[in-house]
Amino acid sequence: MGSKSPETEHPVKALGYAARDTSGVLSPINFSRRETGDEDVRFKVLYCGVCHSDLHSVKNEWHNAKYPMIPGHEIVGVVTEVGSKVKKVKVGDKVGVGCMVGCCHSCDQCGADQEQYCPKMVQTYNDSSMVTYGGYSDHMVANEHFIVTWPKDYPLDGGAPLLCAGITVYSPIRYYGLDKPGMHVGVVGLGGLGHVAVKFLKALGVKVTVISTSPKKKEEAINTFGADSFLVSRDQAEMQSGVGSLDGIIDTVSADHPLVPLIALLKPNGKLVLVGGPTKPYELPAFPLLFGRKMVGGSLIGGIKETQEMIEFAAKHNITAAIELIPIEYINTAMERLAKADGKELSCIIFFSASKINLEVSKSEGTYKVVSKIGRHEEISFKNRRNKKIKF
Repeated sequence: MGSKSPETEHPVKALGYAARDTSGVLSPINFSRRETGDEDVRFKVLYCGVCHSDLHSVKNEWHNAKYPMIPGHEIVGVVTEVGSKVKKVKVGDKVGVGCMVGCCHSCDQCGADQEQYCPKMVQTYNDSSMVTYGGYSDHMVANEHFIVTWPKDYPLDGGAPLLCAGITVYSPIRYYGLDKPGMHVGVVGLGGLGHVAVKFLKALGVKVTVISTSPKKKEEAINTFGADSFLVSRDQAEMQSGVGSLDGIIDTVSADHPLVPLIALLKPNGKLVLVGGPTKPYELPAFPLLFGRKMVGGSLIGGIKETQEMIEFAAKHNITAAIELIPIEYINTAMERLAKADGKELSCIIFFSASKINLEVSKSEGTYKVVSKIGRHEEISFKNRRNKKIKF
């Protein structure tokens, strides 16, 4: 028998926003997703985070882009359909999907609940082995293994970015043992990853120093996110004052920057953990590591079990991302702002639907009503965290 046609394999119509070339400009696209399989969960996308890796990907800065590309791997919504063998969730439940939607389930890494390191791991979008489309779309379907169940009363919008940003910092904090009360840990960068790292570390009882190129972020780091101290990385005197003071550092920066000044801040046996993805290779001389038995390591997101643990920890400690809610029509401007770093965490998008839907989304700040029209962008009215009414 011949192979199935795309229309047969993926018969469910969908609507999204896609980049079609290295300009990274996103525009509406009609595409399709697979039918709901026996172990699949389909859900209406309510929010999707705008991750810095989305920006790298749509512009092909990591030289692996496949177009058309529908980004988005911080996806949350409400279940609309489940397969016959699904036990994890039911219709009406709130769920999330992060950075991966597939793995082999048989290798050592999968057996250790570290699916992110599986040689056959399938990315939520722009996967190298198959066509995958992300959460900049009206609905999503994924195998139930990769579905994150949502804690009761935990905000969907503020929690969405944690499916990438949150697990990206939570996993190395745990793995590298930087989670002990009384430790002193540095966080490089106060963007989408950095501010969440500060919140997790403080919840764990860790002393935190934020390291940033911008002195303007000091007040926010300390007064808003709870950091204990702040170093301006371009100020040699400040950096010198911190030499040998840190047990570890979580480096979240994706822009090119030197590592040697950061290594100098570590105590003997200290650990510098890289979670950002600069496009140029680092310069890493040996002697700053040898004198002090210091270590430079890396980390990539986390497994599904650990991601679920992270979300539940965040809910317990009231940890959410600092977000800016935007309509999908604003996405290209948001990407420009992200590239220029003039915004904070452009973490959430409100999407449109191609079908009638009327959902009440319960939130800690109140109840938001999302109403869609057939083939039209969503008409949304809600109150933000400052209780100001906004209409899109």
